[in-house]
Parts: sequence; C-alpha cells; structure tokens
Amino acid sequence: MKTDNSSIERVEEFKYLGTTLTNKNSIQEEIKSGLKLGNACYYSVQNLLSSSLLSEKLKIKIYRTIILPLVLYGCETWSLTLREERRLKVFENRVLRRAFGPKRDEVTGEWKKLHNEYFACGKIEKNEMGGACGAYGGGQRGVQGSGGET
Repeated sequence: MKTDNSSIERVEEFKYLGTTLTNKNSIQEEIKSGLKLGNACYYSVQNLLSSSLLSEKLKIKIYRTIILPLVLYGCETWSLTLREERRLKVFENRVLRRAFGPKRDEVTGEWKKLHNEYFACGKIEKNEMGGACGAYGGGQRGVQGSGGET
C-alpha cells in the first residue's frame, strides 16, 4: 500500500504495545503467550506459594498481583470462544490447587486433593481471572460459543 511516496508493507501479524495483532483478529497466540508467561512466573514464585507459612489470603494476593497480570495483559480486547475460556480456567485452577496443596478432611483426617468445588464454594469468592478482566473477554462482550453467538 502506498501513501505520499511511502509504501507500507502488509504483514500477517505484528506486535504493538506488547500485544500481537493478526490480520484474522485471532487471539489464540496471545492467550498461549500469556499462559506461557504465567507458567514461568508461577514457577519462579512456586516456593513462596507452596509455603505453609503463608495464609490462603496472602497466596491469593500474590497470585492476583504477580501472575494474573501477565496472563491477562490486553484481555480488554479479547472476544473469547468457550475453548479459550476453558484454557484460562484450567490454568487458574491448576495454579491455585498447587498453591493451596492438599487439605486434611476434618471428619476422617485423610488428605484430599483440592477440586474446583473448593474454589467455587466460598473459599475464593469468585473466579479470580474473571474478576480481573470482566468475565475474561473484556467488560460487556461476553463469551462466544462455537457458532459465534454472544
């Protein structure tokens, strides 16, 4: 494309302000990149998050302030499919389960692995990622199903 004796090259994708923009408006690579950064960050603070000396409240605060911003950078412009939303939820649940570790059952005394119900029943008020970026997809957009409906 030419403008005022200058030619502008057409590209498939480019990085702008840390976000990869594509000609197909695909965010899959952006999410993959965010999850990769989130994993790297999690493993760098893993010893801190797995410490039994820290309270659950402090672990959530560390997750929200250190890991979550890396994963959700630029999410205000995302319009997610159900598959992409699930990938984000899986990452979040995995990190939180690892941070809180197994819990001893108060009745039987057995050690149990935490399941998603633990995070949904009041221990963590609401989905941390959803709260940080307006239901993942940025404010009012909502989540798109496989048919593209909102």
